[in-house]
Amino acid sequence: MCGIAGIIDFTKDISEQRLINKMTETLAHRGPDSEGYFASKHALLGHKRLAIIDLVTGSQPMTKGVYTIVYNGEVYNAAELRKQLEEKGYHFFSTSDTEVIVTAYIEWKEHCVDYLNGIYAFAIWDADLEQLFLCRDRLGVKPLFYVEDRTGVLFASEIKALLAHPSVKAEVDEDGLAALLSLGPSRITGHAIFKGIHELKPAHIMVVRRDKVTRQRYWDIESREHKDNEQQTIEKVHQLVSDAVCRQLISDVPICTMLSGGLDSSILTAIAAKQLSYTDKTLATYSVAYEENNEHFQTNAFQTTQDEFWIGKMQKRYGTKHTQIELQQQSLVDALTEAIQFKDMPSMADIDSSLYLFCKEIKKTHSVALSGECADEVFGGYPWFYSQKQTAFPWLRATSEREGLLSEHWQKKLRLTDYLENTYNEALAQMPEFLGDQVERERQQLFYLNNQFFMQTLLERNDRMSMGAGVEVRVPFADHTIIDYVWNIPWEMKNSGAMEKGILRQAFRAELPIEVVERKKNPYPKTYHPLYTKLVSQRLAAILQQKDSVLHELFDRAQLEQLIASGGKSFQVPWFGQLMAGPQLLAYLMQVHEWVEHYRINIIST
Repeated sequence: MCGIAGIIDFTKDISEQRLINKMTETLAHRGPDSEGYFASKHALLGHKRLAIIDLVTGSQPMTKGVYTIVYNGEVYNAAELRKQLEEKGYHFFSTSDTEVIVTAYIEWKEHCVDYLNGIYAFAIWDADLEQLFLCRDRLGVKPLFYVEDRTGVLFASEIKALLAHPSVKAEVDEDGLAALLSLGPSRITGHAIFKGIHELKPAHIMVVRRDKVTRQRYWDIESREHKDNEQQTIEKVHQLVSDAVCRQLISDVPICTMLSGGLDSSILTAIAAKQLSYTDKTLATYSVAYEENNEHFQTNAFQTTQDEFWIGKMQKRYGTKHTQIELQQQSLVDALTEAIQFKDMPSMADIDSSLYLFCKEIKKTHSVALSGECADEVFGGYPWFYSQKQTAFPWLRATSEREGLLSEHWQKKLRLTDYLENTYNEALAQMPEFLGDQVERERQQLFYLNNQFFMQTLLERNDRMSMGAGVEVRVPFADHTIIDYVWNIPWEMKNSGAMEKGILRQAFRAELPIEVVERKKNPYPKTYHPLYTKLVSQRLAAILQQKDSVLHELFDRAQLEQLIASGGKSFQVPWFGQLMAGPQLLAYLMQVHEWVEHYRINIIST
């Protein structure tokens, strides 16, 4: 994986590289191995590289003829595409997927995206036409942000690179605040919170010319009749998941899996271990744990067990070289600040900072890991798929409580409940036509919303925290071939055996220990240590002593002081997702303050 940045200005000569160097340098964590630049009269491109494939000749920016590309990601079917392009007469000077993409663009122009299987965000500058082509992968695994004005466009992998340009101001208006405080830490796809900064949506291309800018969706979920019976569906799911994992094992550096002992990570581990065994290699696996969590763990509706027993079953079955990484409470709190700076906005608190610290330890031996992320959104693993009582966004269960924390002024200004309702209605209006009855359609709406919001939040977390540590984390369950097929599987099949993700359990029953197959779904582990709550409470209390903190402007002080005094106990039920309860809310509020301070954000209110 890498970091990319670019400046296109059609109004003047910008060939001096100082600004693109400054923007690209902010992305050093995404590409610690090397950097490169391209400069011309109207286009500047920058690249920071994490070398995974073609370590010698895969440097970027890469120029082929009049086309220059900067690219972040992996194309998993690059070998097949290379062969197809060679049969058309093209020659290659490298073994990198970067050259495959630019060559595919030379052959098929904007339709090259129809041929790509992978995770990617890339930009191609056509020197003859003076035209920029931007593209983002189908599920939005890799990020791409931009700023558009009358002179051209700026683009980058992360917001911080755009803010490094003097024309881009760190401003947040009322719409950005409403999005942050109602949906946060999730976002509306395409909405980057900062005023004037936009996100290229997943499965979209953008073409920037001197006279106009166009945007277009190139892929979407398609509803069609599911004709396979249950046994055929089980076999197809097994094939699609296995193929996706095997494709994503390509790497010129060692690869590992993140193993929690849950269904999803265990499936990836089983397939990867089997594939590596053919070349007499042992798969490395990693899990995360927390200081003294055994003493303080509390079962709840979302997290019923800890992971060690099931990890042990998988380790014994597949002989993996396993490492458990234990994180300390103080480290979790200290890394909250780094998590903001990698995400460029308040994050999922210690759920984010723990992943960053986890990846930092993995980086000592591995630069590529597979994660089971996205299986729950695709196959229906979350508790809200089975609950009769639903809110518009069921992972957001405390809208009125959030609103109650605001000052009276901002309650009236932001109207969070109304904002959420409008967001919900606008999102459903984009849902593709569904062929089933009303009950099935309502459930598919929930799947669609999960894909558009909750999954995007987790993919963003996955990218920023792993790349913050210089690790490429791949997500096989986000392969569009899986999503295309599973979208149309009827609920009674998805729920086969009356268990979450039942069809997935059936598909891999033979490859997993029975204890893993029958384990109830548990989320990514979090800390339950009271020391963590104490530490974030102390830091938030200290922030409230600062008279110029933005928290005094946005929130009711008495409410915040009561929240701190209780250790967040008024938010015992998660206010976001499955894990973010009171202690995580305290941390999130702390991050709001540090975000405004670090980026020197100007809040604009009319």
